[in-house]
Amino acid sequence: MQNYPFLVGVTGGLGSGKSMVCHFLADLGCALFESDRVAKELQLRDTEVIAGIKKLFGADVYSFDGDGGMLLDRKKIAEFVFASPDKLQELNRLVHPRVFDAFCKAVQDAKRVGTKILVKEAAILFESGGNRGVDAVVVVVAEMQERIMRAVQKGMGSPEEIKRRILTQWPQEKLISRADYLLFNTGSLDDLKKETEKLFHKLLVSASAASCNP
Repeated sequence: MQNYPFLVGVTGGLGSGKSMVCHFLADLGCALFESDRVAKELQLRDTEVIAGIKKLFGADVYSFDGDGGMLLDRKKIAEFVFASPDKLQELNRLVHPRVFDAFCKAVQDAKRVGTKILVKEAAILFESGGNRGVDAVVVVVAEMQERIMRAVQKGMGSPEEIKRRILTQWPQEKLISRADYLLFNTGSLDDLKKETEKLFHKLLVSASAASCNP
C-alpha cells in the first residue's frame, strides 16, 4: 500500500503558465515544491554550489548588494550557457543533485504531516531526471506566441530572446508525449483556474486509488 503523499511533477515550456497552475494547486491544498526557486536559492547559499559556479563561469558572476547580500549575474550565466551547451550540462550536474536532496526532504516533511498531494514544479523536469520517482506528470500546454507574449510581459527579455530560450528547451510535443495529464492554457486566467480545479479532482482520485492498491 502506498503512503501519502501522491507525488505529481508539473512542467511546461517557458511561458506556458505552469507556475500559475502550481499556485492554484497549492491554494486547493496541495503541498508545493518549486524546483527552480530552490535551485536559485542554492546558487546563493550553498557554498559548494557557489564554488562550482565560480569555477565554471568566473568569480565575477557574483557580487554583493549594499547590505552584504550575495547577487548572481544570471544574465551573464545565460550568455555562457547559450554559447556553450556543455557549460549548461555542468551547471545542471552541480545543482540538480542538491535540488533532489531538498525534494526528498520535502517528501518526508509532507509524509510526516499527512499531506495527500505534493506537487513538484520544474521547468526541466524530464531533462534533469526529476520525473523519476513521481507518481504522475502534468504538462501545461500553450501556443508559442502566447508563451512569448507572457514572458515578455514578465520582463524576461525581448521576443527574440524569449524564443531563443524556448528553443533550448524540450519541444512541447515531446513533453506532451510523456505526460500523464495535459492542461491546456489557452484562455483567461479564470479559465486556467477552472481547468486546474478539474485537474485537482482527477489527482485526488488517482491519489486515493494509489493508496488503496497494494
